[in-house]
Amino acid sequence: MRLISLVNAVLVIVALYFLVFERDSLFAFAGREDNAPESEAAETTGVAPEQAVGVVALRSTAREIDSAVVLRGQTKADRQVEVLAETTSTVVSAPKRKGAFVEAGDLLCELDPGSRPAQLAQAKAAKLEAESRVPEAEARLEEAHARVDEAEINLRAARKLSETGFGSETRRIAAEAEMRSAEAGVKAAEAQVKSTSAGIEAAAATVSTAELEMDRITIEAPFQGLLESDSAELGSLMQPGSLCATVIQLDPIKLVGFVPETEVNRIVVGAPAQAQLVTGLQVEGRVTFLSRSADETTRTFEVEITVPNPELLIRDGQTASIRIAAEGAKAHLLPQSALTLNNEGQLGVRTVGAGNIVDFVPIQLLRDTAEGVWVGGLAETVDVIVVGQEFVTAGVVVAPTYKDASQ
Repeated sequence: MRLISLVNAVLVIVALYFLVFERDSLFAFAGREDNAPESEAAETTGVAPEQAVGVVALRSTAREIDSAVVLRGQTKADRQVEVLAETTSTVVSAPKRKGAFVEAGDLLCELDPGSRPAQLAQAKAAKLEAESRVPEAEARLEEAHARVDEAEINLRAARKLSETGFGSETRRIAAEAEMRSAEAGVKAAEAQVKSTSAGIEAAAATVSTAELEMDRITIEAPFQGLLESDSAELGSLMQPGSLCATVIQLDPIKLVGFVPETEVNRIVVGAPAQAQLVTGLQVEGRVTFLSRSADETTRTFEVEITVPNPELLIRDGQTASIRIAAEGAKAHLLPQSALTLNNEGQLGVRTVGAGNIVDFVPIQLLRDTAEGVWVGGLAETVDVIVVGQEFVTAGVVVAPTYKDASQ
């Protein structure tokens, strides 16, 4: 009895093996045992019509679609600046509250001027005093040049008289000494002029420093935007580096995402883009920046899209689903149920080929929509099995029933 049970088990295993792994060969063997073909289709395929598997096929023609690059990202303010103090003083202006809209040049914080106006006035007075010394120095220089001219005339006369014997040697020596004294006077006058000019420049630098210090007591908005924080409170002590306020610009706003290195060459600066925020808001813009350097950790490239935001409906830091238009491609719109896997686990579809013989064609999944999936890798016109594709394999003869893509 035990031997009979083992024989039965072996027979069952062999039958299951041929049914599962050698199904095509088993079907072909069974077909050869049938009667001769009785129809024109049987003459072509070698299979009788009653043996063909009935399936439903979709006759699809490729259409042009924009093969968009899809990525996740977030919104980012176009500009955000922390406006800091540059001097030490106390705030004397009422604070502006966060959320307030400011224009470029609007006052954010006003500081107590203290002694700065007096220092500025003193610097200006010192500059005027230095400038008043210029005419005197220039007059002394002209006087020194005149003495040089006079001493030069006297020296020439003394030398000529000494050569002809009508003048003493002592007079010539005295004339030369007078000439050297006049030249020394010119040098002294020139030095005085230079000193006066240097004094004017130093006074002007002091005035500029005092004016800059006066400008620092008024802290203004650098650009149009919103206050992201309250400005400094009245009476607060400000020091260089202390925060006055944070200004953020949201119009326009940027969408920032990261593109994998396999897709980066499909994106160009200036390409149109669309995005849907988590709030459901749909926005449009254009690519304004594409990084040339990949992130060392993720091997992705940063991309920025500038989007108009005149009503400030888009906030900083919102998650967005971004679609960047890329070069178009031919694709077929198929029901998602038509996709299947072959024995190697490759994604594709089963099609009806010549002689109604099934073929498996690998595909590339381009886009998933509510109407179906857009796939590439197929011929311009193809008959895709949409019902019964799981019951046939490549090489099996089918009896297809066709339907239009609109059905």
